[in-house]
Amino acid sequence: MRRVVVKIGSNVLTRPDGTLDSGAVGGLVDQVAELWKAGVQVIVVTSGAVASGRGELAGRVDGELDDVSSRQLFSAVGQIKLIDRYYNLFRDQGIVCGQVLTTKESLGSEEAFLNQKNCMEVMLANGVVPIVNENDTISITELMFTDNDELSGLMAKMMGVDLLVILSNIDGVYTGSPDDPASELIREVSPNSDLSTYIQTSRSSSGRGGMLTKSRIAREVAASGTEVIIANGKRPNILTDIVLHRDSSLVPFTHFIPAQK
Repeated sequence: MRRVVVKIGSNVLTRPDGTLDSGAVGGLVDQVAELWKAGVQVIVVTSGAVASGRGELAGRVDGELDDVSSRQLFSAVGQIKLIDRYYNLFRDQGIVCGQVLTTKESLGSEEAFLNQKNCMEVMLANGVVPIVNENDTISITELMFTDNDELSGLMAKMMGVDLLVILSNIDGVYTGSPDDPASELIREVSPNSDLSTYIQTSRSSSGRGGMLTKSRIAREVAASGTEVIIANGKRPNILTDIVLHRDSSLVPFTHFIPAQK
């Protein structure tokens, strides 16, 4: 049975005002359900909790909050809203999902690492879709993952998947700014390729990461022997087109060719 990690970025799941886009969540759940029913085990690494909570609490927060306090508050509220949405959408598809919250610190020991791996193996073996996110209520500054791109790379290597799909709000890695008509999408990245001259250091409006982090994680995971694709999660049927059909003529993406294991 094939096994895939799908990382869904904040900008894929939220509207420009920071509120949760229920239609976007529903469309992606439909695709994950289709993959699952086709015999593909899918692990979802999802962003969106902080952005979701920020939208839910708009106009209700008194005074100015520092970065840590606002992140803790928004994630505490947003995580409930986000996982509730996932739970109900998967249930409508006849599929059970389960929440896995983790931190960088909690994976610092071999015992904790193996405990989480075993938990997720049991979930997959019993037909449960793991919904993984960083526990932002207790993760602060130096204890945080760089972003969920880093977390998805760790999950991909931990669970020995065949493919990591990183969904952003652009089609992949470009030779320049994606907004520049002269820039071209890089379709394939071979092992040991240097992308530093192409990638901007700017980050998305909702998430912590940017294409610099995504490409770094993608290269690291590909170097370990796992295939990686960066694609646009806003495109309809993006997951099914990539995982089930693998036809680059259907949808554009950047493919990181894996090194030999």
